[in-house]
Amino acid sequence: MIAIGSIPIPVKRALRKLGRDLRDARRRRRLPVALVAERASISRVTLGKIERGDPGVSFGNYAMTLFVLGLADRLADLADVRNDAVGLDLEEARLPERIRLRRTATPALKHKP
Repeated sequence: MIAIGSIPIPVKRALRKLGRDLRDARRRRRLPVALVAERASISRVTLGKIERGDPGVSFGNYAMTLFVLGLADRLADLADVRNDAVGLDLEEARLPERIRLRRTATPALKHKP
C-alpha cells in the first residue's frame, strides 16, 4: 500500500484529474458504475477509488478502466520517446563533438605470382 503523504503533489493532482476524466467519460457514455466495474473485472468500490484518483489502485486497474471506456489507445504513448523532452535533451547533450574512424591494422594483401 502506498503512503498518501509520500506521493508528490503533482502526481496526486494528475491522478485526481485522471479519475475525474474517467468518471466524466463513463457518464458521457451513460454507463453505470456496476457495468464498467464488471467489464473491467474490478469491484464497484475499486472503480470508485479510480474515479477519485486513488494512488493505491493498481495501474492495471486504471488501464482496464481506460480499455472498457475505449480510451486505451494512447496508453502506450505515455512514456514514448517522442514525448520525453528531458530524455531527448539529455541524449542530445551526450552526442560526441567529432566522430573519428578507428585505425586498424590492415593485413597486407597477398598477390599470387
